[in-house]
Amino acid sequence: MAVKIRLARHGAKKHPYYRVVVADSHARRDGRFIEQVGRYNPLTNPKIIDIDLEKVDAWIVKGAQPTSAVSHLIDIVRSGAPAPEKKQKLSKKAAAKKAAAENAA
Repeated sequence: MAVKIRLARHGAKKHPYYRVVVADSHARRDGRFIEQVGRYNPLTNPKIIDIDLEKVDAWIVKGAQPTSAVSHLIDIVRSGAPAPEKKQKLSKKAAAKKAAAENAA
């Protein structure tokens, strides 16, 4: 049985909330899992990353493979630095309003 440490998506449409779970690789993304080892909320400012590193390390010793997204989150938690923030792109309307306000000033 191949075991993965991966993200399970929860929350409403366009408002994701993720759980970091240990699951069989053949199980569905949001389906059955063995253990929940953390959570991740990308919508808050700053992003909430709460991972139990002791449980993760125990599962890695047992042979579980973290996905690339989860390994990135684990690296962020281990470094102790806050999650990097992405710049927000303005919509076309907001950019036009901003440009018009700058021209008027």
